[in-house]
Amino acid sequence: MSVTRRDFIRFSALGLGGAFLAACGVPATAAATVPPSPVGRTPTPTGTTLKSKDQKASATPAAVNPLFLAAPILGRPTDTSVAANLVPAVAMTVFYEYGTASGSYTGRSAAQAAAAGVPLEPSINGLLPATRYYYRPNVDGAAGAEASFVTRRGPGSSFTFCLQGDSHPERLNKEFSPQLYPLTLQQAAADQPDFYLTIGDDFSVDRLKSVDADTVKALYLNQRAWLGQVGAPVFLVNGNHEQASLANLNGTADDVAVWAQTARNSLYPQPAPDAFYAGDPDPVAFIGPLRDYYAWTWGDALFVVLDQYWHSPVTVDNPFGADHDPKGGRDLWQVTIGDAQYRWFQQTLAASTAKYKFVFSHHVLGTQRGGIELAGEYEWGDAANLAAHRPGWDRTIHQLMADHGVTIYFQGHDHIFVHQELDGVVYQTLPQPADPNYALNNAAAYRSGDKLPNSGYMRVSVAPAGVTVDYVRTWLPQDVPTGHTSGEVAYTYTISA
Repeated sequence: MSVTRRDFIRFSALGLGGAFLAACGVPATAAATVPPSPVGRTPTPTGTTLKSKDQKASATPAAVNPLFLAAPILGRPTDTSVAANLVPAVAMTVFYEYGTASGSYTGRSAAQAAAAGVPLEPSINGLLPATRYYYRPNVDGAAGAEASFVTRRGPGSSFTFCLQGDSHPERLNKEFSPQLYPLTLQQAAADQPDFYLTIGDDFSVDRLKSVDADTVKALYLNQRAWLGQVGAPVFLVNGNHEQASLANLNGTADDVAVWAQTARNSLYPQPAPDAFYAGDPDPVAFIGPLRDYYAWTWGDALFVVLDQYWHSPVTVDNPFGADHDPKGGRDLWQVTIGDAQYRWFQQTLAASTAKYKFVFSHHVLGTQRGGIELAGEYEWGDAANLAAHRPGWDRTIHQLMADHGVTIYFQGHDHIFVHQELDGVVYQTLPQPADPNYALNNAAAYRSGDKLPNSGYMRVSVAPAGVTVDYVRTWLPQDVPTGHTSGEVAYTYTISA
């Protein structure tokens, strides 16, 4: 049997290179003579080429499987299913094999035909709750590398989830290193988290030189090459630099907010309201379900993701384009999460009997700098003026969290690790995952709390007796300080049940 360069690249990309050569009777040394894959970076969508100036909006990730335009990524795990998003580079037929033991696949999803460049999101269904499954894709009869995921844990279970602050791939060598980011994600993957959350500003649409549906989609594809390495379902939080916001809508499909949200929802399996997830029920023209705010329970914990940009009629933070007013001199009472989202948040917290409650949004108010320093302002915390500006709201957002026993509120935006507490609610500001300068950004905005510099991620271990939160530091090999190791815990705290 003859082996072509195309065969070897195809099967190597699926994790079958060595086995395929051996089965064909080809010596292992033959691999050395095979040229490297022609895929030097994540391919952009068909017909789209990012110019060098456009590429400033996203540093170039490592090459991915040449059969796909982006690394496969999981999302929307439930007690009996998980969604797996693929973006084929060529037409193919794909299905998943899965089972409860590594290397033993007793189940198989339905085979689906996939067109080149069109996202495909098959689900693996009929699973057992609280079970680790091992799975692998099968592409045109060739099996790929094995990975795993966990279905929803039941009450009384222990589990881990991880999350990161603003990655900002466009800020190359300033706040982002394409060498450090994979080290952080791989370190998180070693924790085997049940899922991984990003806090926003991972897709800086507003830094593109030219903005259209294809260049925006390319940003979301590029990030997939990194986030695919974390080995767990991914949940996204909307940030200000994504420009996915109500204030940007112009009533047509030719719109930056539509491009951003459509790319996000087509390339990342995010929740819409169903029997498992609660969330935003209202579709938006040219997008459909926004999938912007949502909630679910896992083990003894309630998880709530809020969106501070899709429901504010005015620009919340950085404006997009020449038509918008600058940030200065604004009345921040005009900035809002909206009545519908507020009522949903209130009802979600009130209805939950979960032992722990975790809330995630990009930042207090979606703008400014600080944590509890801002928690008494505007709709977030100004109780004295709330009735005048928010008729029908009986409490501020912070008071809702305090009254309903929110365990931790997680935010990003400020590019620094800060641990604070107010009225029993921990305010945890997240560090950046790939800052090669390991900076202590915006420290002056925080007048209290424990502050540490970048870079790394947060690991949260949930158990019946309490929650342990670790800040895991990561460094490039040449930058590891004497007496330290990349992957060490720089800060830890425990919250008892």
